[in-house]
Amino acid sequence: MIGYNIRNGRVYELMKIVNAVATEGLGGYYFDDLVAIKKGIQTDGMFLIGNPETKWHKKVRQAGETISIMLILENGNIACGDCAAIQYSGVVGRDPILLSSIYKPIVEKYIFPFLIGKELTSFKEMAQEVDNLKDNNGDILHTGIRYGTSLAILDAVAQATNRIPAEVIKDEYGTTPRETFIDVLAQSGDERYTMVDKMIMKRVPAIPQGLFNNISKIGEDSSLLIEYVKWLKNRVRKFGEEDYVPTFHLDVYATIGKIFNNDVTKVANYLSDLSKAASPYPVRVEHPLELHDRNSTIEIMSHLFDMIEQKKIPVEICADDWCNNLKDVQDFADAQAAHMIQIKTPDLGSIHNSIEAVNYCKTKGIKTFLGGTCNETDLSSRLTVQAAIGINADMVYNKPGMGVDEGYMIVHNEIKRTLALLKAKKEITSV
Repeated sequence: MIGYNIRNGRVYELMKIVNAVATEGLGGYYFDDLVAIKKGIQTDGMFLIGNPETKWHKKVRQAGETISIMLILENGNIACGDCAAIQYSGVVGRDPILLSSIYKPIVEKYIFPFLIGKELTSFKEMAQEVDNLKDNNGDILHTGIRYGTSLAILDAVAQATNRIPAEVIKDEYGTTPRETFIDVLAQSGDERYTMVDKMIMKRVPAIPQGLFNNISKIGEDSSLLIEYVKWLKNRVRKFGEEDYVPTFHLDVYATIGKIFNNDVTKVANYLSDLSKAASPYPVRVEHPLELHDRNSTIEIMSHLFDMIEQKKIPVEICADDWCNNLKDVQDFADAQAAHMIQIKTPDLGSIHNSIEAVNYCKTKGIKTFLGGTCNETDLSSRLTVQAAIGINADMVYNKPGMGVDEGYMIVHNEIKRTLALLKAKKEITSV
């Protein structure tokens, strides 16, 4: 018996997934061992020289890996999603690096039997089911596997119902999609001077991320970061158009807290100095400090947030590490532990968790950064944009990679295409 799906007054014949294929692939960057990096390592070109400290790392830096999931639908269409894990996997409670040789057989053993023969009904319902799948040991599958599978399901449901993914999210979550260009944060990697020039030329809304993941990059006395911000301001003034006012978003990987021994007053005063160095450009600092566990990090970040508000320091702080799942994001939001939270999509497993995290943060008045990692792919980056527009997030990442040009082209063009399509389809339905 043929089933049907009704969406927005239209009837769709339910379509089945008739087969599935997985293939090993490359990520857009590398798996880097953050524990080893923070302890101090040597560099030789792009190579990071030292002994790995984190599970399954054979080197401090090794090629990023992904697994592509391709779902063959009844009508012959192919829906795709890429399983990915972040650059700094295996730390602060995250799942280990996603090695395709280990995890591709797991996809084929546990994911494919669940999906093949299944009718495409609701993205949300199917994504929730995938998120709860367990292996024979009773363990939930790797976050990256659940992420990539949910992206493939989102693509499949969209194709089966003649919608784009942003529309699927809008319809299933009852949201009002974004109608204007969404802010994008570009990533410079360690090329934080050359890459800024690219960002200015392309008028990237938020720059430069910076990869300040070691004290040596901001200075033992923190002065190097102040000098960098001054340089950044002068560079934007010199080459940027008058109406180009980017946010200076600096990811410091808790190095500021380490320099000041997590003294919140000293950290707040330093952030004030950063804002003065950057003025008139707005400043946002990601992960300024952390403690040894999730709850302690929430507490100290909340304390810093309160002090920033009380002193009226014109700086925003963004939470990142220890926001590893939906509950973590909700707890950070409940504690008012940041002005913005990065919802790191691969870490949250199925993309529906990231969507619900955005929704929750909105109820708390907290800005949402639907982020991810430089180690993702063109496909996962485009589907993240679709999700961000469908749920009306505040910012997305320039991903994949650290080269700026390629990642920004992928994300920028997908934003433009999606906004144009939503507008055109809205005009058609209103006739």
